[in-house]
Formats: sequence, C-alpha cells, structure tokens
Amino acid sequence: GSVRLTMIGVVVTIVVILALVIASAIIRQHKEEKKNRITTKQLVFSAAAMGLAMVCSLIKFANLPMGGSVTLFSMLFIVLIGYWYGPYVGIMAGFAYGLLQFVIEPIFYTIPQMLFDYPLPFAALGLAGFFCNKKWGLQIGYVVGVIGRYIFHVLSGYLFFAAYAPEGMHPLVYSLGYNATYIVPEAVLTLILISIPPVAKALEYVKRQAINK
Repeated sequence: GSVRLTMIGVVVTIVVILALVIASAIIRQHKEEKKNRITTKQLVFSAAAMGLAMVCSLIKFANLPMGGSVTLFSMLFIVLIGYWYGPYVGIMAGFAYGLLQFVIEPIFYTIPQMLFDYPLPFAALGLAGFFCNKKWGLQIGYVVGVIGRYIFHVLSGYLFFAAYAPEGMHPLVYSLGYNATYIVPEAVLTLILISIPPVAKALEYVKRQAINK
C-alpha cells in the first residue's frame, strides 16, 4: 500500500528544504540586534552539519526491518545546529533534514505518516536549542531532542503501524519497545562521546567559531 514520490515531488521537496534553510537564517537575523548582521557563516555551518548528519546516517551499525537504524552519531549534528543558533533555527533545520532523509528514500503510505516519520521527529532534535546557554546544555539538549524524536516515532508506530504488533501485545507497547531498540543505543553512545573532556572542549570551540561574526 505504499506509494513513491514522483520526480516533481522530489524537486518540490528539495525546494522546500532550501527555503527552510534560508528562512532559518532570516529568523536568526530578525531575533538579533541589527548591528549583529548575519553573514553566510550560519548557512555554511548549518549546511555542513546537515551534510555530516546525512553521511553519518548512511553508516549504520544496525538496521531494523521495519525502519530505524543505529547510525554513526548522525543525530548529534542536527542537535548541534540548535545548540549553536537556538531552538527556532534548530527546529527548522531539523525539519529540512527530515525532508532530505525522505528524498533519499521517498516511499510512504500517507502524508501524516510521512510527517511523523521524517520532518517532525528530526525537527524535534532542534529542541536542544532551548538549552544552548545552560551548563551541560549540549548534553541536556541532546537528551531532550532525542526524546522528542522518539515520541514522534512512537506515535507513528502506534497510529500507522499498529497492525505489525505481535498478537496479544498492545500496539503502543510494541512501538515504545521497537523504537527504543535503535534510538536508545545511539543516544547513549553519543552522550558518552560528547561528555569526554577533549571532545566537549572541541565542540565548544566549534560553537564559538559558528556564532562569532
């Protein structure tokens, strides 16, 4: 019962992605004082982070049969955008990244299902931006963003794929367990990585470079 996006649909999706990335820069510019003019640096850093996230998402340590995989820290790079530029930019960049993931394999069942499996969960990673100025902000923001993504995937499994739950198991319980099997391991490994002092120091240096004019 699945359908595949047409070439026109792919082109439209790519245009939407570009519009979202540009809009994120405009939003950040509007929120800052006029003297702090936005340069191309934000676009370059955001695009680089999205590119790294895409590459790392293709490096999979485990690939589940009904979707979902443990990747090489791919969620971290989307979280970093929010950590650098705040939640509004992070959410919009995550939404665009979710559409980009959809373009890579544009097969879906319904529009709501596509939204719950692609742009919305990755947009939730941008929630990390609410903690960008907090102590341990990256770690806390990462956990919050991953939980947000997890909730959307659980809802998708419960609302659209309940028929795949084993007989006698409640679809919500099945979705909670299934989605945890790939999101939790990557989240734990990433938290360990970014909490290592040299890595944490390097990420703070990158943040300074990303936000300095």
